[in-house]
Amino acid sequence: MPQRLGVEAFLRGRGPVLDVRSPAEFSQGHIPGAINLPLFSDEERAAVGTAYKQEGRHQAMDLGLSLIGPRLTELAGALRRLQGGSAMESDHPIRIHCWRGGQRSGSVAWLAELFDLPVVLLEGGYKAYRRWVLACLEEPWPIQLLGGRTGCGKTELLLALQARGVAVIDLEGLAHHRGSSFGGLGQPPQPTSEHFENRLVAQLVALRDQGPIWLEAESAQIGRCRIPIPLWHRMQEAPVLEITRPLPERLTRLVRLYGGLGQAELAQATERIARRLGPQRTALALAAIEAQDWAGAAEQMLDYYDRCYDHELARSHLSRIARLDLAGLDDEGAADALLQNRLQPTDHLHPAGPPGEAPGAPLNRSDNEPGPA
Repeated sequence: MPQRLGVEAFLRGRGPVLDVRSPAEFSQGHIPGAINLPLFSDEERAAVGTAYKQEGRHQAMDLGLSLIGPRLTELAGALRRLQGGSAMESDHPIRIHCWRGGQRSGSVAWLAELFDLPVVLLEGGYKAYRRWVLACLEEPWPIQLLGGRTGCGKTELLLALQARGVAVIDLEGLAHHRGSSFGGLGQPPQPTSEHFENRLVAQLVALRDQGPIWLEAESAQIGRCRIPIPLWHRMQEAPVLEITRPLPERLTRLVRLYGGLGQAELAQATERIARRLGPQRTALALAAIEAQDWAGAAEQMLDYYDRCYDHELARSHLSRIARLDLAGLDDEGAADALLQNRLQPTDHLHPAGPPGEAPGAPLNRSDNEPGPA
């Protein structure tokens, strides 16, 4: 009988993780890095489930065996290739799981053991893993936020900090979206919110006990990915460091980021927020895109996004904010400047404006656009 491990012991293993659920289940969410070797197709899984409900367990098992039988040789070959895929993997058991750690994973483990392939199973399956993910999100993670207007280079700064060994999680990178109407341009397809949570927790756990974890100050939704509510509440309570850059530098950064993504895509993204931009700015922005005047188009957008940001800034109840001016600094210089200032308490960094100025908000994309941006 293969050994069954709890979630954390299973994840600590070094062998390949094999998810034998159907392709649709896998697409909805999976353990990051797992390989999908489905025992049933989506249609076959549905048929077996229907047989179980309407005819009973034995009839469902008969149907399942009839579906799997012709594929046993193919499955065995895939298991052998997986186990021998690298020297590292060949020294460690294949880690197998299905939805609840039941018949699908047990069947594949049985087949693997026929060929003397070492395996371990995840006790409770993916369902237990998801309970563990949700429990991890409830932990009191030490969060530090980086905020600032669109085009200030927050993501680039976070990545430069990460390269220096600072604990950083790139939420937009995990979501494959930059958080505005233009945020999906040039990005891979977004994960589901469920899989976004899985990826996020994998990084949080890897950074456990490494001090403050830097995140970009985001709206509650990044494209179609929602920030988990427990983490969102932590972000609302976290200290915020706001970075600033002059308008010309912001425009240069935005042109570099979006200028090569195509006129049609940029025009469509502009039209999605036409009601918020207003008819005059929309017309000016579209005309600039038509003329390939990327800086002119970005300037029209920034008027809108800056007003949104300032509105959220003014209505926020947060008081723990500091500001750091990065004018003239590239990403490496900005990271050095931030690290030097972090030697002081966050609240004592460059004050966030004159007395009476509204405190800051943990938001950088404040357009509140509905649905996928």
